[in-house]
Amino acid sequence: MKNYPRVGKREGKPAFRTPSSFKNNVHKVVRQIPKGQVLTYKEVAYRAGSPRAYRAVGNILNKNYDPNIPCHRVVRSDGKSGGYNRGSDKKKEILESEKAI
Repeated sequence: MKNYPRVGKREGKPAFRTPSSFKNNVHKVVRQIPKGQVLTYKEVAYRAGSPRAYRAVGNILNKNYDPNIPCHRVVRSDGKSGGYNRGSDKKKEILESEKAI
């Protein structure tokens, strides 16, 4: 097994954090963003348990094509919309229709 960071000794949980567990945490956080609101990539990383992994959040969401995960509701810290796997113009259009920006 690779050297993944140790996350604790709790029963029923893996002893190591794997990349897929972080991905699942990111998807869970993004699924909970209500319509009409946005979070930054940094806020999503913090809520997923890795505050400095905001670039990884962007990479994970770029590969997401599940419509149940509203990755368009995650924006950059400077207020710009950021990237989107279906195009930046589409992301702005969706956010404007949800009245999030």
